[in-house]
Amino acid sequence: MTNFDELKNDLLLRVARGERVERPPIWVMRQAGRYLPEYHQAKGNLDFFACCRSPEIASTLTLQPVDRYEGLIDAAIIFSDILVIPQAMGMTVEMLDKKGPHFPNPLQSPTDGQYEKLMARRVDVGKELDYVCQAITMTRRKLKGRVPLYGFCGAPWTLLCYMVEGGGSKLFVQVKTWIYKYPNESKQLLQKIAELCVEYLALQVKAGAQIVQVFDSWAAELSPTSFKNFSLPYLRYISHHLPLRLKELKLDAAPMVIFAKGAWYALDDLCDSGYRVVGLDWLQDPAEAVRIARGRVILQGNADPGVLYGGKEAITRVVREMVEGFGGGQHGWIANLGHGVTPFVDPDNLRFFFEEIHRLATTHGHTDSTL
Repeated sequence: MTNFDELKNDLLLRVARGERVERPPIWVMRQAGRYLPEYHQAKGNLDFFACCRSPEIASTLTLQPVDRYEGLIDAAIIFSDILVIPQAMGMTVEMLDKKGPHFPNPLQSPTDGQYEKLMARRVDVGKELDYVCQAITMTRRKLKGRVPLYGFCGAPWTLLCYMVEGGGSKLFVQVKTWIYKYPNESKQLLQKIAELCVEYLALQVKAGAQIVQVFDSWAAELSPTSFKNFSLPYLRYISHHLPLRLKELKLDAAPMVIFAKGAWYALDDLCDSGYRVVGLDWLQDPAEAVRIARGRVILQGNADPGVLYGGKEAITRVVREMVEGFGGGQHGWIANLGHGVTPFVDPDNLRFFFEEIHRLATTHGHTDSTL
């Protein structure tokens, strides 16, 4: 395994281990991205996935928020995309300007010919997604131990959604057709994706990722019963088998995070799903989430990203509610947004968000210590 510089800021990893800390660690989803002017300078005219496939560019983009918000954030997350797994499986995925991801040839049915090829294909994850691992190793070297590095993948349910819908959707007609009309074939594909996720995350840890997150971005489209049938078993498969795969590779276990956006109804189940950290979106009340979690997991989240458009007073109000709801931040909480940073956010408003977490969590801690 590659030797990296000693980690100087291990605050987030200490929280993930369940330790008490001086303040909550902070990072945000999509912290490397379109809202930063330096992102557009580094990306130039390159296609989005071309940036993902270039270890040098992906590494540069990963480090941009760490440099810009030096001393304010406590983690980096590798610049990549959840849809690299369908690409590795042989599907074409494009990123269309102002539209988002697009599959020119999505799965139509289990008898469309493509499904059978997909299921039969043996995917060499190490070969197909080596560029991500190279970017992780390069980024760890460049970080020089400043903050830990997140790796990630998409959850099987969310990847299935994209693979059959052909992109984002409002109605999810195709994937609902699949799970209700072809439940067995859906589950077989979900299982194959889950196995690929395990290998992919293991190779990310081998390359240098110190913590990994699974994004179930479309969890809200499932009913509680459907979530238990078509998402949760595959999330549990990943959390159970990743540590075993890391052991086979003679690697230490890495903390695992599950972020199931919109699955507020499943928080209790997610707390028992084998992940050390459970990410929350902004639909959950922090204090209520703490009550449901009962100390079983670390919670991560969960400010509405839209507050960053609302100015300083609104940001302060939301941060104060978060700090109080999560109990002050000295234990059991990683501060984050409830989803990724959205386009057109003023980077200075995000800076103020970070600064307010530092200020209010520290003040809360001092107040508690005098009680």
